[in-house]
Amino acid sequence: MAERTGPVRLEGFGGLPERGLVAGEGVVRSLTFVPRDEAPRLTAVVEDDTALPGRGPALCLVWLGRRRVSGVNAGTRLRFSGMLAHFHGVPTIYNPRYEILAQED
Repeated sequence: MAERTGPVRLEGFGGLPERGLVAGEGVVRSLTFVPRDEAPRLTAVVEDDTALPGRGPALCLVWLGRRRVSGVNAGTRLRFSGMLAHFHGVPTIYNPRYEILAQED
């Protein structure tokens, strides 16, 4: 019987695996909303919070069937996990598990 392992813990977003179960933390840098005539989805670009905004490696979290996720805004720190895939060369996690982290003062 194969051993079941947990998600790969991401230390920064450089050198992401091609696919697989991953977990990490980052800051939402931008959100993309779709028009009403398209299927509902919300896309958040998340960067490693140790990088300069807009300069570090990023990945996308996509919530299918939702136009809004309460508490998820630009600047929100998240802990997330899910199955990583690459969509058009962009590392993406669809319908991730997530936890909103407290803001540091």
